[in-house]
Amino acid sequence: MDWARKVLSELRSSDLYRKRVLREGVLDFCSNDYLGLRDHPEVVEEAVKALRDTGLGSGASQLVSGYTRYHRNLEERLAEFKGVQRCVLFGSGYLANVGTIPALAEEGDLILSDELNHASIIDGCRLSRARKVIFPHRDYERLREILRKERGNYNKVLIISDSVFSMDGDTADVRKLLSIAEEFDCLLYLDEAHATGTLGRGRGIMEEFGLRWTERIILMGTLSKALGSYGAFVCGSGDLVDLIVNRARSLIFTTSLPPSLCAGALKAVDIVEKNPELVRRLKERSIHIRRRLSELPLEVPFHGTPIIPIMVWDEGKALRMAEGLLRSGILLQAIRYPTVPKGKARLRLTVSLRYRDEDVDLLLDRLGELI
Repeated sequence: MDWARKVLSELRSSDLYRKRVLREGVLDFCSNDYLGLRDHPEVVEEAVKALRDTGLGSGASQLVSGYTRYHRNLEERLAEFKGVQRCVLFGSGYLANVGTIPALAEEGDLILSDELNHASIIDGCRLSRARKVIFPHRDYERLREILRKERGNYNKVLIISDSVFSMDGDTADVRKLLSIAEEFDCLLYLDEAHATGTLGRGRGIMEEFGLRWTERIILMGTLSKALGSYGAFVCGSGDLVDLIVNRARSLIFTTSLPPSLCAGALKAVDIVEKNPELVRRLKERSIHIRRRLSELPLEVPFHGTPIIPIMVWDEGKALRMAEGLLRSGILLQAIRYPTVPKGKARLRLTVSLRYRDEDVDLLLDRLGELI
C-alpha cells in the first residue's frame, strides 16, 4: 500500500487530510439538525413503535419486498407537504441525486448545473449520458445565453440548482430559474436538502418565494437535516415518480429505508407543519448568532439561512482553529478543498434550536482566543 501512504502523506502536507471525530462529549456546532427534531420525544416514540412492529431493517429493495405502509404513508404525506402529486423515497440524498438525474436526462439531452451545486448533483450529472454544462453560480443571464444558443439542439433540458447552497448558505433565485425554465421549455430540478424545514413556513423554497408547483418542477429533499431522520425523497408528477421507480438504479438495487425511520420522519413533518414558529425561531436564532459573530474580527457572510460560513481562507489556519476548538470541547469542522475551492477554507457553523446562550458564549470566547 505504498501508493496509499504516499497519497495520505500529500494530503497531510497540504492540510487536506480528513479524519472522523466522535460527537459524544462535545458541543456540536456543525450538525444539520436545524430544528432539534432528531431526539424529539414524539419523533422517537413513533420510530420505536414502528421498530417494535417491523424490526430493524426493511429486508429488501422497494421493488422486492421492502415497501411497507410506513414508506407509503410518508411518501403521501411528503407529497401533500410539498404541494405536488407524488413522492418517492430514497436511502439518502446522495442516492436520490445520483439515481434521479441519470433517470431524467439521457443521450440527446442537456443538463445545466450551477457551479456550486452539491457533490451528489455533480456525480449524478456525471453518471448521466446527457451533455453537461456548468453555469457560474447564480448567473442566470449566463444561463439564458447558453439556452438561447443551445436549446434547439436537444430533446430535453434539465436545469439543476440547490435551493440553499450548503457551504455558503445563500439561496437560488427560484423565481428567475422558473421563468427561464418556462421560457425555454426546460425541466427545473431543485435540491431542497437544506431548504425543507428552514424556508417559508417549513415547506421549502417554493413557499419562501410564494410559488406554486407545476409539472416541470422536480423537488428533491432529505429527511436527515431539519426533519431529524435519515433518507431522502424526490417528488413531482405521478409520471415522474413512476419513471424514477422504473429507472433509478440507486432505488431499484438498494435496500429500502428501515420503516422506523419513515415513521419518525412522518411525525417530524407533522411537527413542522403544526408549529411554524419553529422555523421563525430558527431564523431569529440565525440572525442573533451572526450578529454575535460579527463582533469578532472575522469575515462572516450571511444570507438569512442557518448556514453561516466563518471564512478563514487558509487551509492550515482553518484546520488549526478547528483543532483548537475541539480541545475546548467544541466541534466546528474545518471545510477545505475539494468541498470548497482551494484558498476558500472556512469553519461552517450551522444554527440549531439546540444551542443555549451559554453554548454560543463559549464558542465566541474560544474563537476570539484562536483568531
